[in-house]
Amino acid sequence: MSKEGIRRPSVGMALIPIMIALVIFIGGIGILKYQAELMLIFAGVVFSIYAIWCGHKWEKILTVMGEKIKTALPAILILFSIGLIIGTWMLSGTIPFFVYYGLEIIHPGYLYVLAFIVTAIVSTCVGTSWGSAGTIGVALMSIAQTMDVSLAITAGAVVSGAYFGDKLSPLSDTTNMSSLAAGSNLYEHIQHMMYTSIPSSIIAIIVFYFAGLSIESTPGQLNNIEEMLSGIDQLFNLNVLVLLPAVIVIAGSLMKKSPLIVLFSSALTAMIIAFFFQQATVAQLFTSAVEGFNVEMVTASNPGLDPTVISESMQGLLNRGGLYSMYNATFFVFCAFFFAAAIEVSQALNVVLEKIISYLKSIGSVIFASLVTGFAVINCTSNALVTYFLIKDIFGDVYKKKKLHPVNLSRSMEDSVTITEALMPWTVSGVFMATTLGVSNFEFLPWAIFNLGGFVFSLLYGFLAPYSNNFGIRNLTENEVEEDMESSKKII
Repeated sequence: MSKEGIRRPSVGMALIPIMIALVIFIGGIGILKYQAELMLIFAGVVFSIYAIWCGHKWEKILTVMGEKIKTALPAILILFSIGLIIGTWMLSGTIPFFVYYGLEIIHPGYLYVLAFIVTAIVSTCVGTSWGSAGTIGVALMSIAQTMDVSLAITAGAVVSGAYFGDKLSPLSDTTNMSSLAAGSNLYEHIQHMMYTSIPSSIIAIIVFYFAGLSIESTPGQLNNIEEMLSGIDQLFNLNVLVLLPAVIVIAGSLMKKSPLIVLFSSALTAMIIAFFFQQATVAQLFTSAVEGFNVEMVTASNPGLDPTVISESMQGLLNRGGLYSMYNATFFVFCAFFFAAAIEVSQALNVVLEKIISYLKSIGSVIFASLVTGFAVINCTSNALVTYFLIKDIFGDVYKKKKLHPVNLSRSMEDSVTITEALMPWTVSGVFMATTLGVSNFEFLPWAIFNLGGFVFSLLYGFLAPYSNNFGIRNLTENEVEEDMESSKKII
């Protein structure tokens, strides 16, 4: 025990709260389908009790939680901004425009593969998975719902495409921060990620293509499409100007402007378009932004509209968005950071990881350990930035001892942290994707092919390195090793 009365737990004792938390998550959320927020609170209480037993103060847990919420404030604001975007884009006709022409152009059999490709392109342009899923992803889910095809597969395709860009775009904050944390060059980092991203993308395209082949158009499906086309055509004034809010998002992202400013500007533009082209009142503009869009807003300004056009399915399709729609997700953030603060203060995870590192011998075992650790930590913290630097602190020297270039570490971070966070229902990104797309995480998880593929291929390259002449693995050259030793001496 230290002078401050804080004891460092043994590995055996540290495993106790970790195992209890796993039981709570897997049993409570995965099997019994209990609310993830409550399960996070229970797990947080377990680690809080453990931390207090180790000699830490309850006030320290609250302090760490406050610090985490402070760093996550931009993400929380973006969360609200996406709700704002969906509500105003609905009223302006932006999302209905994508839905209308998507229904006219896309054959049901190609929806899955196009959902992946289109979302990947948009995500690469804007550099954010949240932005692409919250805009074009919502439109694609609406198309899938109208076509009466699998929402789980469509959501998996959208999530896969969204994280393609989040992983590979030089505009992505996670791409920049993972390379920064690992100490690798941004573009070398992106280039090295192609080893896992290209095969994952190819497999995703093949899977989504063949999954779409099983779809057969039925009379009911065609009737739904015709009904939706007719309804949207009568409800909205669709013209090229309604695309301006989407253009602002893409252009602002390419110009590297603040995401919050870009999203707010896009929402404001959508409100102006709704006022002039959809005859929306000022009250309706604010209502769509705060409470979300409702079809009744459009019907109120079209008294001569045939009421039979507004079916229940159309209302379920279009009535969404608004700041209120993100309240549950925001509350989840607070629950997640309570859990993250408790596990950080307890030091249980650190103790276990330090023990695991002592057994790492081969390149494959090092990469495997860093991948599993990244996945575990992001699921405990829901904070990619914290996870990146923690992984660097834990595995940076281990990678160097194996003469592995920093791009291997930064790629492992992306494959285990960036693209897997959305798969679990107790992470912030996981809640965002499930809330925005309307499909639970465990439903779309098997179809998030790109996200799963990165982890698998990164693992394969590590274990096959001795037999493949290190294909997919970049080793440090002798000059790089000497330069690193010289820089270390200067620091000392």
